[in-house]
Amino acid sequence: MLYFSHRYIVAWIIFYNNQDERFGSSIWRWSYDYQVIGERDVSDLDDKPFVRKRRVRNRTVSIMYCNFFIGFLVFMSFLSNLLILILT
Repeated sequence: MLYFSHRYIVAWIIFYNNQDERFGSSIWRWSYDYQVIGERDVSDLDDKPFVRKRRVRNRTVSIMYCNFFIGFLVFMSFLSNLLILILT
């Protein structure tokens, strides 16, 4: 179940990456990690639609990290319970 939710979240990140070329192609980085063309970062006053998409994309990346971390914890719990079962 966590795998399918992870794939769903990754599909949304890929969708947002295809919306604007400034996002790049990485799914593991927040969009403000990328260099933006110009002397400074794009603010809400400069390019409002891009900034709104960037905020939604960054929120989606944060949800992906949270989902990945929960999946890791569930897997480690399952693995430790399996090892306890085998050793007893």
